[in-house]
Amino acid sequence: MNLKTFKHGIHPTYNKEFTSGKGIENCPVPKKVIIPLQQHIGRPCKPLVKKGDEVTEGQKIGDVEAFVSTPVHASITGKVTDIAPYPYPLGGMVQSIVIQRSEDISDKTSNDFNNKENSKLDISSLTSEDIRLAVHSAGIVGLGGAAFPTHVKLSPPENKEIDAIIINGCECEPYLTADDRLMVEHSEKILYGALAIMKAVNAGKIYIGIEANKKDALSLIKEKSAHFKEIQVVALQVKYPQGAEKMLIKAVLNRDVPLGGLPMDAGVVVQNVGTAFAAYNALQNKKPLTQRVVTVTGPGITEPKNLMVRIGTPFSDVIDVCGGIKEGNKKVIMGGPMMGIAQSRLDVPVIKGTSGILVLMESDTIRDFYKPCIRCAGCVDACPMKLIPYRLSDFGRFHMTEEFKEYGGMGCIECGCCSFTCPSNRPLVHWIRIGKLRLREAEKKSA
Repeated sequence: MNLKTFKHGIHPTYNKEFTSGKGIENCPVPKKVIIPLQQHIGRPCKPLVKKGDEVTEGQKIGDVEAFVSTPVHASITGKVTDIAPYPYPLGGMVQSIVIQRSEDISDKTSNDFNNKENSKLDISSLTSEDIRLAVHSAGIVGLGGAAFPTHVKLSPPENKEIDAIIINGCECEPYLTADDRLMVEHSEKILYGALAIMKAVNAGKIYIGIEANKKDALSLIKEKSAHFKEIQVVALQVKYPQGAEKMLIKAVLNRDVPLGGLPMDAGVVVQNVGTAFAAYNALQNKKPLTQRVVTVTGPGITEPKNLMVRIGTPFSDVIDVCGGIKEGNKKVIMGGPMMGIAQSRLDVPVIKGTSGILVLMESDTIRDFYKPCIRCAGCVDACPMKLIPYRLSDFGRFHMTEEFKEYGGMGCIECGCCSFTCPSNRPLVHWIRIGKLRLREAEKKSA
């Protein structure tokens, strides 16, 4: 098999075996959900409800008029008991709407998402504007982790001609298998969602990129897409970060996205398979984004699972469904080990960008305190963006903003390849993030 890929990158241990063969189960409806009013890049929403209001599942409870934003919806039926800042899994506190479940609501997840029949969507009856409006109204964002509002991606400027859609089925982050299971269990829905996305931007071709280690998904998507002349399935090498947009575009189409540019600058729109699945549900079932697949995994989880979880469900509830956390010192991460965010508490809610909850034991996480850089250039060899991470990290660490900008620091995608390969265990990504923050602050001040 001729497998495509990009230059550089790394090969971490993937540890997908915890959940790769496990079907998606419904997570029980929680007694309480916490719905943050910002689960996306862009402006936060304003509440459309007040304390004491009764709400129903799927009801819009937060919205904003800004273009780069997206509404949020109630994921359960119940009563609004609070609107206040609550702990957020990406850090800090975020204004959130708390809903207490109605006692008479069945403890089952809506089965519209799990219905494997009648998957066909009549796209010919939809206009591009119909698709964009449905996606926006449903509150759909990129479900691969970035949480960029999907309707914005589907509204390129007139001078940006899009000729290709890439559906990202790589899921290169270790441990996570949510996208893999979606492709296996809901392949046709993903395909129709992809066709709708293609129509929204008037593109002519869809490429579905899947890493070769997802054999069942790769075989099934190829079989189901065979009668769609617009769709081509591309088998990719297993490499991290194969699923990063710029790396994926290079691997699939051999196109380069300019430094500081966007995929649309290369004539491409990239969407995650979960996003395509959500778009299908918005168009076919009129369902807003109120739940998503979450991989709960790692050596610290008693019974790892792939779960369909309501947005706003506390991490503690989700972990309990998986038998809880094993005894001993552990580290809980939202996402995967490369780009995930460590958590200090378990009362934070599942948000639209929660692809996984990973629990590692202390023995899996401890690394020696970092040592001086030995200038081995291992981070340079690994960097998929062709940057010089050891230099950028020093510029960020010592607040050298001009040098950080000159060396292209804002082009870093924070994939973690540099930190992973560093023999001195230096927190390179952490310092580069500081460099980005300091540069943005300096530019804002000068403006």
